[in-house]
Amino acid sequence: MQDNIQYITKKELLEKANDIIQKHDDYIHGMFVNTVEQHRNTLVFKGEFFLDDNGIPTIKSTAAFNMYKHLAHILSEQYRLNDE
Repeated sequence: MQDNIQYITKKELLEKANDIIQKHDDYIHGMFVNTVEQHRNTLVFKGEFFLDDNGIPTIKSTAAFNMYKHLAHILSEQYRLNDE
């Protein structure tokens, strides 16, 4: 773990996360995060999951889950949420 962890607001972190999503090679139109929580030293991102009309996950759901996991991995090493 890095010693240079920065504190950031949820709003700022969501902006960074959505920017990363849109620039990523695996971006799917409509993919975004709108919630982030901190659980110990891990950031957990939630957003669009591309469910079908019956609430069943689609192939895009897997891509979204993998993207949100990617965000958690890279951003948890850099940031902690400020108490807002």
